[in-house]
Amino acid sequence: MRRGISVAAVVGVLALTATACGGDGGGGNDGAKAASDPGSVSGTVTWWDTSDATNEAPAFKKLVSAFEQKYPKIKVEYVNVPFDQAQQKFKTAAATGKGAPDVLRSDVGWTPGFAQLGYLKDLTGTPALEAPEDFLEGPLKNAAYQGKTYGVPQVTDTLGLLYNKELFAKAGIEKPPATWQEVKDAAAKIKDKTGAEGIGLSPDSYYSLPFLYGENSDMVDVAKKKITISSAASRKGIETAVDLVKSGAAPKPAGTDGYNALKTDFKNGKLSMLIDGPWATKEIFGGDAYKSKDNLGIAAIPAGSTGTAGAPVGGHNLVVYAGSKNFDASYLFTRFMTGAAQQEQASTGVGVLPTRKSAYTKEVLADPVRSAYYQALSKAHARPAIPQGGDLFTDWLKHYTQILTLKEDPKDGLDATAKAWQSALLKDYGIEE
Repeated sequence: MRRGISVAAVVGVLALTATACGGDGGGGNDGAKAASDPGSVSGTVTWWDTSDATNEAPAFKKLVSAFEQKYPKIKVEYVNVPFDQAQQKFKTAAATGKGAPDVLRSDVGWTPGFAQLGYLKDLTGTPALEAPEDFLEGPLKNAAYQGKTYGVPQVTDTLGLLYNKELFAKAGIEKPPATWQEVKDAAAKIKDKTGAEGIGLSPDSYYSLPFLYGENSDMVDVAKKKITISSAASRKGIETAVDLVKSGAAPKPAGTDGYNALKTDFKNGKLSMLIDGPWATKEIFGGDAYKSKDNLGIAAIPAGSTGTAGAPVGGHNLVVYAGSKNFDASYLFTRFMTGAAQQEQASTGVGVLPTRKSAYTKEVLADPVRSAYYQALSKAHARPAIPQGGDLFTDWLKHYTQILTLKEDPKDGLDATAKAWQSALLKDYGIEE
């Protein structure tokens, strides 16, 4: 038994094991029928799609219809589950063995935790995971746990430096800043020449990661079993972010809804730079400053003092519930929805980034936003493949917000976060000084 799993969770795993053994569509189904005679596979697949119901879901529904046309004996029960509710809803359903979907669109941060609890089918070598060598390295790492692959990457993303080309030109800045010091210098020039603010730093803890990576650090070191969020390197990275706020290069974010306020200012030309992902660009293009899409510049995340730059790999995997009653149909559905042609269709339709190398066709890369983020992915960092990965941000969010709004000393907030993690989430980890 691994440390950190509650009694309730263990009971859930035992209940699930019984469910899975009795209902996997043929007693330990390894997908042989899906591999050898896919046209004969029949049954129903329930899919929980956690994509945005307004902007993304319609495109995925079209793919579901295409799947049913290709496999007329398989019916897909499509359910759109709000992203902020899906993690707990799936845990509850899987633990009780009642109501869990056959396939879930899982955030990459949830996948290792679900796998540890026994809620997911190992997809290694199954028909669901077709041509694994075609997947980008970061997304594929984010689908694995302890040497096994529990998800198939469907979409990916990362962070970049968004900037207003018109404001840069007015300030006489010819190229985007490549370091945080250059960001600071550019912000001062833009403020002086245009009156616009410098860079928007979201108080969401996910957005702290580029500052850690810039100092060759991370939240944890899995190989060494060390909590590194409060190490000297991590502290230096967070102090860089704080210095941007204290110097005026970054406006002090609001403690509540700070991210959306900064995005609004950026899209309306009041803010010249913003750290954000491809998901934000649709809203940004609706702002007054970007009536011409050509005004939006996208560059790599600036480097820290080590010369290193990087952003986290985000995205979603399709995972198969270990208690599914129809693995063959679930494998075929997962394979179809993560195929190169389907990824290309979703990318050109709603702007999401493919996870397959072969899906980056001329049509996909013709869009400057997708092209820029595709380049950024080559330097992006895979998230720590630990079950607690998705939960680490909770304690850190509270402290990072306080730190970035100048209400808490960086060292105090980082130390408190490390101790909270060690106490509740990473009991067998040490804390690196």
